[in-house]
Amino acid sequence: MTDIDRAVGAVLGSAAGDALGAPFEFGLPGVFRERFPDGAGELCGGAGWGPGEATDDTQMAVLLGESLLERGGLDLPDVFDRFRRWAAAEPKDIGLQTEQVLLGGDPWDLASSLHFQVNMYAAGNGSLMRAATSAVYFAARGRTATMDAARRIAALTHGDGAAWEGTAILHELVRVALLGEDPLTALPATLAEVAPAHRDRWATVLAPGWHPDDATEFNGAVWPCLGSAVWALRTTSSFEEALAAAVDLGGDTDTVAAVTGTLAGAVYGSAAVPARWLPALHVPLPGSGGRVLRADDLRELARALVTAG
Repeated sequence: MTDIDRAVGAVLGSAAGDALGAPFEFGLPGVFRERFPDGAGELCGGAGWGPGEATDDTQMAVLLGESLLERGGLDLPDVFDRFRRWAAAEPKDIGLQTEQVLLGGDPWDLASSLHFQVNMYAAGNGSLMRAATSAVYFAARGRTATMDAARRIAALTHGDGAAWEGTAILHELVRVALLGEDPLTALPATLAEVAPAHRDRWATVLAPGWHPDDATEFNGAVWPCLGSAVWALRTTSSFEEALAAAVDLGGDTDTVAAVTGTLAGAVYGSAAVPARWLPALHVPLPGSGGRVLRADDLRELARALVTAG
């Protein structure tokens, strides 16, 4: 049975990681520790972000979660349309690939594949960053259902199967954590469910000995992003330590920390998200009539997703 507190931890933790990492995006490794030598980071804002302001990562996660609730399940055309309206409202930040797919004018069921055919690259981490809500929603349905749903949601904006499989892995690791089990010990069984064409590469970046320095791509790509999040969880012993390790890697800090926060929040529960962060945490929703969600709204969203799922 899905643990509600862990589910809240996943959703709240993802948003907190997003907001923690946003001011450090595209920075060099070590910048976070320079700012916060004791590792006790704050939602400090900067680089165009207000203190505690969540980025496109959490905004898309909220839109996805609200679609699941309001449509009573996975309605892919509805999710795509919500994403499209959001993208058209000119959010502060949006991934280039995601923007091209959503605003290219192609129908929901062809847009990402057509983009992939033209660009031959669609393995960004944009389908990982928004996964907290759907991972919580589908967790009660078991491994196969949650991984299949993850692939279908990822394919809305990402035409590369590597992104589908990475999102499926993340969903399954969250599902295991929500049962109170160790997601790291579930990696072998999870990798066995990955499409054979992608299994070896995912096994490499999720192996116990892998380090983010071993990455062959910028961590805006799906493999090092999830690999770094799992590394941060594996090599630390608390929610806050995991997020600090993730942000201190530099690069795509908001998304790596959002994914880390999803996993660590599911493992450690909602109480592990530092209380001092919560008053500032907020999620603007461009294209939604000026709505802004706060920490309590995210808690309620997570609880509703568990109940409905």
